[in-house]
Amino acid sequence: MTAPTTTDSEYDDIPAVPDEGGRAQPARYGVVALAIMVVVGLLLGYAGGLLTPRLTRPGDSSVEAGFARDMTTHHAQAVEMSLIAYRSATLPEVRQIAVDIATGQQGEIGAMQTWLREWDLSPTGSQPPMSWMSDGATVKDGLMPGMATPAQMTALRDARGIEVDRQFLTLMYAHHLGGIHMIDAALGETDNDEVLRVAKTMKATQQTELNNLRQLQAQAAKG
Repeated sequence: MTAPTTTDSEYDDIPAVPDEGGRAQPARYGVVALAIMVVVGLLLGYAGGLLTPRLTRPGDSSVEAGFARDMTTHHAQAVEMSLIAYRSATLPEVRQIAVDIATGQQGEIGAMQTWLREWDLSPTGSQPPMSWMSDGATVKDGLMPGMATPAQMTALRDARGIEVDRQFLTLMYAHHLGGIHMIDAALGETDNDEVLRVAKTMKATQQTELNNLRQLQAQAAKG
């Protein structure tokens, strides 16, 4: 399971974003630059995983393997939503947090996929999604906690103007809440030092982003 890919043409001709004075401001990052940043984040995640020594290897049905597989899928949707927001959002702050989420979570995907390779496990596995969670969390309509539905993703792609910002912020806020629920489950059930370290970093990052998303929701509501 890997993050969705996009073509350069899909994100060409991104309009400048006006500031509060009505002046057109260029995007902070070009599309090619953002694509490079996402790839670099993925490669750094792979490298981080490769540098971690493995004394024991989790099995195919382990908490660690389930978390890595499911969180990869979860992160992949966050990256996709963030690329849409980067392309079409109106507020510069929303475009910036979209960049931060896309690059950060792509790096974490790289780390988790490296774990699976180092453990000699398939990236997909044979267990149903979320089966590693002991709290009985269920998959609803094939989606893990906080994930957007296909209809919501279509609406985000089709949105225009400030509505892009509003939909993205709403969807990503729910997405992060669901992700933190999954992270908490992994933290409570694994004793793998590397998984603990990365999961704690994920949680801290997403908690900070939740606060920022909430503030941006108030800003977008005025727009």
